[in-house]
Amino acid sequence: MVSPSKKQKVTGGKPRVVLAYSGGLDTSVILKWLCEKGYDVICFCANVGQQGEDFEAIKAKALSCGAFACECPDLRAEFVEEYVFEAIKCNALYEGRYLMGTCFARPVIAKHQVAIARNYGAKFVAHGATGKGNDQVRFEMCAQALAPEISCIAPWRDAEFIESFKGRTDLLNYCQKHGIPVDAKPKANYSVDENLFHTSYESGMLEDPMVQPDESMFKMSVSPMAAPDKKEKVRITFKAGVPVAIKNLTDGTEHTEPLAIFEYCNDVAGRNGIGRIDIVENRFVGIKSRGVYECPGGQLLREAHLDIEGLTLDREVKRMTENLGLEFSKFCYQGFWFAPEMNLVRHAMDYAQKDVDGFVDMELYKGNIFVVGRDSDKTLYSADLASMDIEDAGESFDYNPKDSQGFIRINAVRLKMFSNREAKIAAAKK
Repeated sequence: MVSPSKKQKVTGGKPRVVLAYSGGLDTSVILKWLCEKGYDVICFCANVGQQGEDFEAIKAKALSCGAFACECPDLRAEFVEEYVFEAIKCNALYEGRYLMGTCFARPVIAKHQVAIARNYGAKFVAHGATGKGNDQVRFEMCAQALAPEISCIAPWRDAEFIESFKGRTDLLNYCQKHGIPVDAKPKANYSVDENLFHTSYESGMLEDPMVQPDESMFKMSVSPMAAPDKKEKVRITFKAGVPVAIKNLTDGTEHTEPLAIFEYCNDVAGRNGIGRIDIVENRFVGIKSRGVYECPGGQLLREAHLDIEGLTLDREVKRMTENLGLEFSKFCYQGFWFAPEMNLVRHAMDYAQKDVDGFVDMELYKGNIFVVGRDSDKTLYSADLASMDIEDAGESFDYNPKDSQGFIRINAVRLKMFSNREAKIAAAKK
């Protein structure tokens, strides 16, 4: 980390830093603090689908607090097409449970933060991530991979900053002293991170793993118990492993643009109580954390993608993509999106997914997803070959059920050898 405690001298004026800015308490204080340290601060607030965010108000606040400039690009379409759908292709899941909504947003944010830094001639980027979380790693690993010449300022790891701001009271007092407007509403007893893919809740009362989440905090989904008493049926179509259409077979609604597809997946799954999870996970930095997540559209698409793969992927290719999916998930969670190993996995996955075409029909009901049909022009499934009722269906594949006897005998050789050895060992002990 580069400490801003001493003013950096650059030709032509003050050193510039691009701050990942939300307009909240922490980043507003960081903005002013960096200004006091002699930086021209360019604030950067990425639109990745946060609900109800007023980006014009964020921009106005940043400028009023001393920012040199403020950029708020709309990254939603790029986020879906280049990050979310990449994760769907890989069936990404961390520790078998977490769909990683926060993780996918960090590389797209870091990519544009670096681009803005280069555009403004800034030699520094900054963020408000804490020293105990994963995000500090993700932001900085992505930035270093994309722009190794740019250094990072992380105030929550800076001794002077931490000494000055020991808690929320110190932050509020600083805002009052410098005329920084703050939200007068009481702060929720948990923290929220949201984007188009998910909403996460952690810290505060949720640090106690026995405390049940309050129903009022959820933003993207209804409780399964409050979901409609009527099933809703949708069809999701894939091309090369990527969703290209969704159609509601109950009311006829249809979307074919990537952003619209994903937004509708969120809507239809969320209103049917799909996508909530409450877990304790292992952070990359070595700390266990409890998180509550909503990811309705992500869960819906993952279930559909897994099913169409069953129809179209070769058995051994499927086995290998499962392993690649685990690697993809690990790299994404740990902040290695722009690393060579991630490039390897993504290129391999592109090849594996080239024939994952077709559609999946699903019924949604009170938090459940029921796959009720699937079809593909590139199917590897043969109803006749699989049939228990058609004896000669395998002739065109040179498959004879009688061959199974030898197949079983050969595969059982090692089992017999192991069993005989164990029997001899047991007999010798008597």
